[in-house]
Amino acid sequence: MSIKINGIDALQKKLKQNATMSDVKKIVQTNTAELTQKMQRDSQRVLTGHFEGKKFVKPTGATKRSIVATFTRDGLSGHTGPQTEYAPYLIHGTRYMVKRDFFTPAYNEQKEIFKRDLKELTK
Repeated sequence: MSIKINGIDALQKKLKQNATMSDVKKIVQTNTAELTQKMQRDSQRVLTGHFEGKKFVKPTGATKRSIVATFTRDGLSGHTGPQTEYAPYLIHGTRYMVKRDFFTPAYNEQKEIFKRDLKELTK
């Protein structure tokens, strides 16, 4: 999942009147960092371990540690999410395992905050 802003030229024109690109970079950095923290928090809450046969296996924390933020396009683009190979199976589930989605709730919450922050910047 990602957020794309179409019409970057119109945004830049409006920003020149009201703010600077460094303000946009700060919003992107802040929201990406907050999303990363929320996903890490939710992964700890949702991923509580599993059974292998009759033996309970405690979580290792690998998924939480794999959720890191990266920035591209000179700080105008932020990416975050789990980097483990099996993360999609945790998020979406399988026919043998219920989904343990720690991604979508955090994403939907932060998406609204990001939109609000950008809207305030262009006023």
